[in-house]
Amino acid sequence: MTRILKYLKPFSLLLVIAIVLLFLQAYADLALPDYMSRIVNVGIQQSGVETPVLDAMRQSTLDHLSIFLSEDAKADILAHYTLVDVNSPDYDTYLNEYPALKDGAVYVLQNVDEDTRKRLEVEMSKPLLLVFGIEKIIEDPAQAEILMPNAGFDLSKIPPGMDIFSAMRLMPEAQKTKLLDALDERFAAFGGDSAITQAAARATLAEYDALGMDTSRFQNAYIFRVGGQMLLIALISALATIGVGYLGAKIAAGLARDLRHVLYERVMRFSGAEFDRFSTASLITRSTNDITQIQTVTAIFVRMVFYAPIIGIGGVIKALDKSPSMWWIIALAVIILVSLIGTVFPIAVPKFKLIQNLIDRLNLVARENLAGMMVVRAFNRQKHEEKRFDEANVDLTKTNLFVNRVFVIVMPFMMLILNGATMLIIWVGAHQVAQAQMQVGDMMAFMQYAMQIVFAFLMLSMLFILFPRADVSANRIADVLETPITILDPKKPQHFPEHFRPTIDFRNVSFRYPEAEDDVLHGITFSIKAGETVGIMGTTGSGKSTIINLIPRFFDVTEGQILISGVDIREVTLSELRDKIGYAPQTSNLFTGTIESNLRFADENADEETLRKALEIAQANDFVFSKPEGLQIEVSQGGVNFSGGQKQRLTIGRALVKNAPIYIFDDSFSALDYKTDARLRHALLKYLGDSTVIIVSQRVATIKNADKILVLDKGRVIGEGTHKELMKTCEVYSAIALSQLKQEALV
Repeated sequence: MTRILKYLKPFSLLLVIAIVLLFLQAYADLALPDYMSRIVNVGIQQSGVETPVLDAMRQSTLDHLSIFLSEDAKADILAHYTLVDVNSPDYDTYLNEYPALKDGAVYVLQNVDEDTRKRLEVEMSKPLLLVFGIEKIIEDPAQAEILMPNAGFDLSKIPPGMDIFSAMRLMPEAQKTKLLDALDERFAAFGGDSAITQAAARATLAEYDALGMDTSRFQNAYIFRVGGQMLLIALISALATIGVGYLGAKIAAGLARDLRHVLYERVMRFSGAEFDRFSTASLITRSTNDITQIQTVTAIFVRMVFYAPIIGIGGVIKALDKSPSMWWIIALAVIILVSLIGTVFPIAVPKFKLIQNLIDRLNLVARENLAGMMVVRAFNRQKHEEKRFDEANVDLTKTNLFVNRVFVIVMPFMMLILNGATMLIIWVGAHQVAQAQMQVGDMMAFMQYAMQIVFAFLMLSMLFILFPRADVSANRIADVLETPITILDPKKPQHFPEHFRPTIDFRNVSFRYPEAEDDVLHGITFSIKAGETVGIMGTTGSGKSTIINLIPRFFDVTEGQILISGVDIREVTLSELRDKIGYAPQTSNLFTGTIESNLRFADENADEETLRKALEIAQANDFVFSKPEGLQIEVSQGGVNFSGGQKQRLTIGRALVKNAPIYIFDDSFSALDYKTDARLRHALLKYLGDSTVIIVSQRVATIKNADKILVLDKGRVIGEGTHKELMKTCEVYSAIALSQLKQEALV
């Protein structure tokens, strides 16, 4: 994947925005369990009372608290509370809020900052718990040992009729200290200060009841407030998730679009040497299936590769904050999960490259069968080809099934790990809740954080499942994009003369195909004057088409020079060179569309008269204009709705539309009957009088009237001259001509 990362550069801004949204989403998702914990712990268990710092308390309650307060603490508390009685100016206002005010004075908390509130909480929690416990003991003396064990507190020793708190004022400081120590000892095993704070909330609620306040509204208000915040955070998470999903899809689709564009553009610049490295089937697979694999992984990559680590790390921190003692459950789940992934991947990953190669093979077999359907039927090879396709299909299916079976085992095991971790958390957490070492809300939050951590690893494992295959696909695409192109424009191009003359000179030209051991052409030297018609003939494999391919620079010469109008063709740009050439290839290639669109392939600005003239010269009028559609006749893929001769005539017509100074016909008349061939040659001679024409043909009749004929054999020119001269001087040519003499005589 690293080889194509540079194509993500245009999407850098979108990627940064997606990462910011992922952090926002992760922060929100990590905050939700904590809010749920607060709703359970405070909203339900503490009836909405968040802190033991009383918003208001009776004067008698403060008097009782002062028994267990140091002088500094008492002074600090009095400094932040205001005494309200019947003489206070805002008495009526407070009376509605605290009905008990009519029975006695009430201390009301002033507006304090968070630091002050925390300090007051530390100062008031233990004394408030002691006062609450003593009041409960007064109601039921049997509760003394349960509420304050080992405190040495015995009601029987208090004189009858004496107020217990009055008696406690007379208690020695050592005895008071023992009571506080007993309280610390009781709550030390239950979480220390946090457990004291939670227990003190009950005392706070009791005081509010004594003040006549509506305590049910505390719970409702807290749950609605925190629940509303939780819903808002969930909404933020949902919006961030949607945003990341949209950006991920946009980045992935954009990357796929750009890769297809760059890949197609690169392939369009390939010369024959580069095409020899990649089969057509492989190039199709790379531009479709391979890019789709990258698109899929990129979308998941954007959504998961940053989110999963944030959730994993953040979940661990949050979970350990809730219950450090259960860290081993998360560690155990992660270790088992990583071990599972480490076992599966070495088995499955090597198969991904094989899958892509098998897709290439299946594509190749399918294309061959579809393109050669008539040949298959003619030789009655349907069963053989069906078997051949079935083998390629079955090989791909088996490999895919193997990979899918491996990964289908992974998901149940992952769910087993997930559910096992949940059971362990409930088992261990329930014991801690029963021993008051953990709150129910914290256990539920820990469970959710553990799930988030495991799911983070699940998401990463899913990415790891898809990534190797995408990596194979990325490397296959990079192989194409990084293939050096051998036919390039010169760095400092020259130009053809302003008064261009279509002369062609081969000077000691030799050529060897890439990675071949021997030359195909050996020291070819000849000249073609402007306006000449030159025929090229030779035995099969003699190098005729190779010479033709060198002129428009489909390949570059290995040695020697090719000059057009006196300029080496390697010194001018490809567009300028090919703009001078009208080319009719050996294989007739027509494109899906209409006859008109195919003709305009040579010159998109050509008028209809030019198109009609080209068809007339190419002897295509009879089948084009015999139908009412005319130039708008549909052309199927590859021109399969036309015969071989019709396709050749349309291909020749397309070349003629260009009105170029040089025309090359590479065995373009082979599918024509001799009569049509003769008419076409006669029309070409009349129409292309000022152009240089090169005709490659196996028919003597097609080239016998040429100004010059080149005869090739084994990559060498063994004869050069007119038809009559070669009949006398070249044995190879005369042998071919004599074998076709009767056919020529019929023309």
